[in-house]
Amino acid sequence: MGLQDMVRFHALTDVGRKRDHNEDNYLVDRKLGLFIVADGMGGHAAGEIASALAVRTIHEEIKRERSLLDDFAAGAQGAARVTIKEVLNLLEYAVQQACVRIYNEARLDASKRGMGTTLSLMLVQGNRGFIAHVGDSRIYLYRGGECRQITEDHTVINELIKRGKLSRDQIEKVAQKHAITRALGVYEQVEVDTLSFELLPGDQIVLASDGLHGYLTTEADLSTRLNEIDGDVAVRRLIDFANEQGGKDNITVVLVRVGEGTAVDGERARRLALKREVLTGMPLFARLSEREILRVLQVAEVRPYAPGDVVIKEGDRGDELFIVLSGEVRVTKGDALLTTLGKGQHFGEMALIRAVPRSATVTSNGPSEIIAIRRSDFFDILRTEHEMSVKLLWQFLGVLADRLDQTSSDLRSAREAIESYDITAEIFPSVQYDDEQDDSSDEARPTMPLVDTPPHRPVA
Repeated sequence: MGLQDMVRFHALTDVGRKRDHNEDNYLVDRKLGLFIVADGMGGHAAGEIASALAVRTIHEEIKRERSLLDDFAAGAQGAARVTIKEVLNLLEYAVQQACVRIYNEARLDASKRGMGTTLSLMLVQGNRGFIAHVGDSRIYLYRGGECRQITEDHTVINELIKRGKLSRDQIEKVAQKHAITRALGVYEQVEVDTLSFELLPGDQIVLASDGLHGYLTTEADLSTRLNEIDGDVAVRRLIDFANEQGGKDNITVVLVRVGEGTAVDGERARRLALKREVLTGMPLFARLSEREILRVLQVAEVRPYAPGDVVIKEGDRGDELFIVLSGEVRVTKGDALLTTLGKGQHFGEMALIRAVPRSATVTSNGPSEIIAIRRSDFFDILRTEHEMSVKLLWQFLGVLADRLDQTSSDLRSAREAIESYDITAEIFPSVQYDDEQDDSSDEARPTMPLVDTPPHRPVA
């Protein structure tokens, strides 16, 4: 039994104090494990139509592929497995279908032209959560006493902050700074953010429209309100909080709570915390946000190795970066031991950029666990996560610069060692010096054995 069977939900929507109708829509299908919040936009109630179409269409598309989801859940127990990427592709397809439907509806009715909706959804399957997101509604993950936003706002202000074009004081003076840059239905297609992450016992996930999160100064403002034991009370208090702050927009909250799980789930939580600790301790991933770390964890595979197992072999072409999660490995070149690597240390990073022969052999020195990240997955992140790709490439340059500095330092040390070692006697073993003579004396001369020298003959 997965954590999907231990999920509880609490949901509520409210018109707020400034609007006369509610353009938000939400959906909860516990059996399917699907949770959606959509915030519509457009005049003459067109926003309400857009959000309703989005919720209904996505629900229909995902239900139609129920067998695929069942196969994924069965895969966790050893059956033929549907991949994480295939489930994410399903979510993206469903969102695109909703986008097309809203767009076509608006084309048929001039009063609905330009209508659209934000979309934030989570699908729970087995012990994993899958997210699809467009617009400025949000999804938060509350775990271990900390609450973090795991979606990115598609707004003008967020784009300006990411690009560093303006200071925060200048941004506050920008007109339409809260305008959204992506929405379903405005165009026939839309760019969809997707993400998958492991669910842990005790996790709380909040899906909220901007009618709530627009009043949250920090993520701690949400954390304190999630400590309420009764989920229905917690959601009601979040709605009341937004209304007390002004209620300028419709307010929708869906709270998903994961049960305590089993001892196996507890061990999973420990191992996931270790994976996260090791990844965030690496210079390559040190500057990533929580959402970006989850994106890396999505493609990070943990592999066990027995004593003496070869991880990589000198001369082989590779396409993976490796990070030691537990235990240690030996790095050798030929018969020479170069170094030993332990928890948090990495090797093979050049294989993320290009296919080159491995420069050394790495062998497990006792039982070990190693995180592997494939080049194809790394490139996929670079292609689809634009801001993240800039961070990764800058950090990668730093790793290469450090490696170059170390190599230069090693070469200097080797040269100094060679220069400090007098090898004259080894090159000229027949040259002998009289130790009793003063080196400064003109009489100090090496004694050379007499060698017969043939007479010089001109070469024809």
